[in-house]
Amino acid sequence: MPSLNMKGPYPFNTKAVDANVSDKAIGNYALGTIEQEQFVVQYVGRSDTDLKERIKDHIGEPYSCFMYSYAENVTKAYQKECINYHDYVDPGYRLDNEIHPDKPEGYSDLKCPRCKT
Repeated sequence: MPSLNMKGPYPFNTKAVDANVSDKAIGNYALGTIEQEQFVVQYVGRSDTDLKERIKDHIGEPYSCFMYSYAENVTKAYQKECINYHDYVDPGYRLDNEIHPDKPEGYSDLKCPRCKT
């Protein structure tokens, strides 16, 4: 199983997000469930401006846990999201992401480190 290299998992609720994730941080996150004492990744994402608020945008969706990591900059957050996406989009995983991660606004020259698109 691929590694997310993220902190967690934590219960997926507003209180846990507020207690663990810094305000106005750039970073990545994964949402999922716990099965057989393992975090099962079901969605991966990022925020280029406010990771805490982006994670909370998903409150109410059918996930029970979240994980997260901070990124030095927008480019690194995008690259990590792409890697996480490709690691978990393969058959056998239940990734809910329907499309490849979007490039950050203003970064049209970036390429995915895996598929080079």
